[in-house]
This record gives sequence, C-alpha cells and structure tokens, in this order.
Amino acid sequence: MTGEPTENDAGANNSSRQGAELNDDMSKAVHQRQQRAKHWQIHGERTIGQNLSMIGSLGWLIVTPTLLGLWLGLAADRAFGSGIFWTAALIFLGVSFGSYLAWRHIEKER
Repeated sequence: MTGEPTENDAGANNSSRQGAELNDDMSKAVHQRQQRAKHWQIHGERTIGQNLSMIGSLGWLIVTPTLLGLWLGLAADRAFGSGIFWTAALIFLGVSFGSYLAWRHIEKER
C-alpha cells in the first residue's frame, strides 16, 4: 500500500467516467424523447399529404444530383474519350451528395 493508484483504481475511475458519459447520453435521449412527445401532443401527427410531400421532396433531392452527375459524366466521357469512367464516378458522387442532402432534410424535419 504505497498510496499510489493501482490498476483496479484506474479501472474504477475509467468505469465511472464511462458511466457518467452513458448517463449524460441517456439523459439527452430522454429529454429529446420528451420534447418529441410534447410536440406531438401540441401539433399532432403529420397528414398523409405532408408525408407524401416529404417523400417526393426526398426523391428529388436524390434524383437531381444523380441526373446532373450522369449528364456531366457523359459530357466528360465524350470530350475525353474515356468510356464510362467519368459517368460512373459522377453518378456515384451525385447519389452520395443527394443522399447527404436527403439525410440533412430528414434531420431538419425532426
């Protein structure tokens, strides 16, 4: 017993920190759930029209950058004679960017 922290003490401190972080994350999740329930009680559920509108806007958010990537890729492939290299790359980039935009839109709606 030298008074210095042992491995068991370090593990207990680390466990305490992890428990505090978990408790903090849990309290945030509970608070967010309470806020959503309160919002639902005040405003109610979205209508079918609002849900269909959201589906349509999400579709356009993904399709538009994808088609733009297709168009730019075809133009680049014709200009450089590179087969489908640019088309494939820019379609992938368009789908990725469109998916990011859709995810951001959904997060904003929450």
